[in-house]
Amino acid sequence: MWVLCAPLLGLYWLALSQRSVAEMYTAVDSVGWAIGLEAKLLGYLGAYLEEEILRINDLKRFYEKVQSIHANIYDRSTAAVANPLLAYTLIKRLHKEWKNVAHSTEAIDNVEALKNNYEKVKWQLPTFEDLEGAAKGLMRLQDVYSLNIKALVNGQFQRHTGNKAQVIYSPAYPLTLSADDCFHIGKTAYDMQDYYHSLMWLEEAAYHFRQSYGSWRTEDQSSLEDALDYLAFSHFKTGNISHALALSKEFLHYDPTSWRIAKNIQQYEKLLGTTPLTVQDGAVVVKRPNVTNLLTRDSYESLCRTLGSQVTHYQDPKLYCSYETNDSPYLILQPIGKEIISLQPYAVMYHNFVNDWEADNIKKLASYGLQRSVVASGEKQEAVEYRISKSAWLKDTADPLIHKLDQRIAALTGLNVKPPYAEYLQVVNYGIGGHYEPHFDHATSAESPVYRLNSGNRVATFMIYLSSVQAGGSTAFIYANFSVPVVKNSALFWWNLHKNGKGNGDTLHAGCPVLVGDKWVANKWIHEYGQEFQRRCSSNPEE
Repeated sequence: MWVLCAPLLGLYWLALSQRSVAEMYTAVDSVGWAIGLEAKLLGYLGAYLEEEILRINDLKRFYEKVQSIHANIYDRSTAAVANPLLAYTLIKRLHKEWKNVAHSTEAIDNVEALKNNYEKVKWQLPTFEDLEGAAKGLMRLQDVYSLNIKALVNGQFQRHTGNKAQVIYSPAYPLTLSADDCFHIGKTAYDMQDYYHSLMWLEEAAYHFRQSYGSWRTEDQSSLEDALDYLAFSHFKTGNISHALALSKEFLHYDPTSWRIAKNIQQYEKLLGTTPLTVQDGAVVVKRPNVTNLLTRDSYESLCRTLGSQVTHYQDPKLYCSYETNDSPYLILQPIGKEIISLQPYAVMYHNFVNDWEADNIKKLASYGLQRSVVASGEKQEAVEYRISKSAWLKDTADPLIHKLDQRIAALTGLNVKPPYAEYLQVVNYGIGGHYEPHFDHATSAESPVYRLNSGNRVATFMIYLSSVQAGGSTAFIYANFSVPVVKNSALFWWNLHKNGKGNGDTLHAGCPVLVGDKWVANKWIHEYGQEFQRRCSSNPEE
């Protein structure tokens, strides 16, 4: 019995895994804060470079002085040694000055200053979980929006359908990924035994490392050999032995001393036999893993890429736009634009529900209390992979603006939004590839924390878009087959329950991954109790 030697995790990975959890990747607001942190590090590096330039310039001065003496005196005259001044300065240089040059502490002092400054901010830096989460976010975007990996590496967001490339988003300043960037994404997938993604990203890493082989980059942690190592084993794990063999031989070309790779080559050749049949490209089909076992994944992702049936909704005369006052004195002089998006489930968009100043201040109020978003799991709540965001809860007493917002929601919907008949305002900021996979807002289990208010189930959702995004981030209604793009300052309202109190299955919805942008929403969940006269019960299951 033999065992192939898989790539070993270096001490670097072990050290990172032992660090504390920061979850910077779960909210773009946190990523924005990190920009200031890197600016501080950039300042430290600039100061280090200035000191090093002074040191190097002084070394250059010493070199040019001594080189000039050799070129103009020693090399031209054999009598130069007879000059006592030249003899003295030569002896002094060899006894003291070269020693000072070789053992100069300035270089050490400069490096120590840089290290000390780094240590000051080290505790604020992203953790290994942040790096892993950001990599997973990129892979999620790649999958949901069918992004072409080569275009993505070159800083372009393109979807290839057949032989045609569709530009989804074109950044003003494209940022290309390095070979080391690609390696870390592939390594993240490899660690999850997700060889579908590890093959693609490690292949890109190997390609770019080959292009720059022999060059050295201070910031890189990985190398061509690392990429070939993990790529070979990824091919082996998917059954593509001949590719694993070829890549291992390429590795050995660069590092002939690796006994582990040499042993793997022997085992690969033994597997293939004396007359191996080469596995052709594409012969081994590697399926994309369904990590969260999402049954509606295909429908969900399709709605994230398109608007579903919504593009034809204008043809239905029952779906129209109007100005809404709801016969409320609060809205008589300032009605709100209402767009009926769907009748089943009933969903409407209220345009310009808040203004820019209100949206910005709601975000500011929430930003100090943002924590990793959780979902109900039985009687408990926990953070999960299928919801990547941070959220904060704002009471109506937190600021007069929140109280004013509650009044506006009550006037527009006619519903009682005072606690405990409605929850506090939840403000959410999505992270890198931030999303919330298909779910119901209403409780589907009697043990759900939703019932802790003792005011029944969530009868309705009022969701306010506090920002715009450049691409992605739509709200997709899976069974109803339509999605609603992010419209800044607008609010989306829908009923979660039928009038008989049963959950409406057509409200299964999702927050699509944010491709580009900083998505903020505010949710107001309104409960059954307290709405007895505002929304009367009915035994008709269709209502």
